Amino acid sequence: MKKEEKSYPQLNEKFEDCIPKPQTIWFKLWKAKQEIEAVKKNAKNPHFKNNYADINAIIEAVEPVLLKYNLILMQPVMDGKVVTKIIDCETGQSVDSWMELPQITDPQKIGSAVTYFRRYTLQSLLSLQAEDDDANTASATIKTQKPTISQDRFEAGLTKVEKGEMTAEAFKKALSGYELTELQTKALMLL
Repeated sequence: MKKEEKSYPQLNEKFEDCIPKPQTIWFKLWKAKQEIEAVKKNAKNPHFKNNYADINAIIEAVEPVLLKYNLILMQPVMDGKVVTKIIDCETGQSVDSWMELPQITDPQKIGSAVTYFRRYTLQSLLSLQAEDDDANTASATIKTQKPTISQDRFEAGLTKVEKGEMTAEAFKKALSGYELTELQTKALMLL
């Protein structure tokens, strides 16, 4: 007759470690957040003369811990939004945070906005502590983005000025809220 062996926890294990835990994304995130250390500020904002953690520093701080728990971080741009998504590779569960991109046509400005939103959606999703480093710059860029005026509308205004139906000053004032092309700006200088 064979004697039944009993399984005991290892001496270095705590009793709590022997209790089965739920394997949901929420539990894994809870465990991961306990291990994510403070993000090191590695970049300097020349406008406000302060330091902040750039997107690479944030990813460097969180991604290894997420991967340890089989969680993958993705940050696609979808439908005009920057989406930060954490997916549990074992269960398929996910959590996300997103911000809608502003209507910007300049590729460099849109690239900066994407990077900025990637940082803040990730910080928000994981409740990472962070200093508001360059929000003033980003909001100023967004606020100063003016709509454009079509060449047809611009030329119709020029025609009104030429016919005396509108003064040149009134036309210039009406255009002050628009982003003008180089050609439109030169035409206004000739008035």
